[in-house]
Amino acid sequence: MLRFEFDDVRLTVLPAGSLRLDGGAMFGVVPKPLWEREHRADDRNRILLAMNVLLVEDGHRRILIDTGAGEKWDAKERDIFGLETSPAESWLKPAGLAPTDIDMVICSHLHFDHAGGNTVRTDKNEVSAAFPNAVYVMQQGELDLARSGNERTRASYMSENYEPLVADGRVRLVNGDTALTSAISLRLAPGHTPHMQVPLVRAGGTTFAYLADLVPTASHVRAPYIMGYDLEPLATLATKKALLAEAAGHDWRLVFEHDPVLPVGRLVEEKGRLKAAAVEPE
Repeated sequence: MLRFEFDDVRLTVLPAGSLRLDGGAMFGVVPKPLWEREHRADDRNRILLAMNVLLVEDGHRRILIDTGAGEKWDAKERDIFGLETSPAESWLKPAGLAPTDIDMVICSHLHFDHAGGNTVRTDKNEVSAAFPNAVYVMQQGELDLARSGNERTRASYMSENYEPLVADGRVRLVNGDTALTSAISLRLAPGHTPHMQVPLVRAGGTTFAYLADLVPTASHVRAPYIMGYDLEPLATLATKKALLAEAAGHDWRLVFEHDPVLPVGRLVEEKGRLKAAAVEPE
């Protein structure tokens, strides 16, 4: 658990588990000898990835950004993705909270490793909200894409992670950039999916950007390091360059959702290019 305390807002990075995905897919056109310097592949060419979720407490609400992969997996699926997960009760406990304490969940997008923890399977084999008192915030366009069922995207979306929430009236849909609370705004960040959103949290006079799959690890700060999973890689490139230039110019803190070593960093210049440096709570 990594916590940043300010007068107005408290931010806590919580590890919701880990998974393993193909290293080549994670780095696209970048050759393996380059990416493997920082991310060692296993005998199935998979690299270890974290699922770092962000808890924001603003004195009025307790807000989670993303929920990890969740627990609704069988043994075969756990093996394929190298999933190591635990119930939300477990990873919220270090923050002194239970799932019933969460007021809002912001979904950066609806891929299974980001939204799988939105729901749980009950003893009666029914699916219900993992955070029963929360409203779930999603982009309308992202939900539409998740429902489209096209061959390129359907493996990444699982309807059990969002449809029960829609049916229960727990979803708040937004369109594009949105001022969500006094501390949080949502920035549309197309590329990985056309309607992925990056939550920006204003705290202590600085901005924390939850980069989701725009920059999944600190290694992906490099411009050409773009995932093969991205639906619109050239849009990713443009979005990433613009957002990271803004982040560097204003010394933002960046949350890398999938980085198992460096969950929060800031940008520094080294040999004429930007790289991520670790940030510790002040």
